[in-house]
Amino acid sequence: MDSIDPQISCSIFVINPAMGIDQATIDLWRSIDEYQTPRIVVVSQLENQEADFDDAVMLANRVFDHVATPYLVLHDDAGIPCALISLETMRVTDYTTVPSQESACEPEHETLVQEFREEYLELSTSLGEGAFAAGLLFPAVPLWIKKGIGVDIVKEYLKQIKD
Repeated sequence: MDSIDPQISCSIFVINPAMGIDQATIDLWRSIDEYQTPRIVVVSQLENQEADFDDAVMLANRVFDHVATPYLVLHDDAGIPCALISLETMRVTDYTTVPSQESACEPEHETLVQEFREEYLELSTSLGEGAFAAGLLFPAVPLWIKKGIGVDIVKEYLKQIKD
């Protein structure tokens, strides 16, 4: 790529955790750093159980900047992603129903995600409100379009960008 258009409002980087991140994608990420372009990392292929969301986040943290995980994936009894838990609100969005339904998390979920929640809240608080739109906070969002998982979240982030 010869140059980056500084007028780009947002970049979305799609990661398949089973495939990794190629050098061209890493170079593209770095090339837009100087513009403080808002970036979202979406993790696709959630249905593929060879690798998972956590693996993709660890990889993104190594090759990109530190990414934030505002949501974590919850799985059904068969191990298939079915819901997301917000680390900010501790609310669970269940995508097995249409439309999806939001509810309070179970006490055991609260315990399981506490460390991740503390890390996310510390990062988002230190960067301040509007950090995503300012190109300072890079959320990693689980995405399974067919099931609707994460689509609403990506849309909410895109609404934060003001031209």
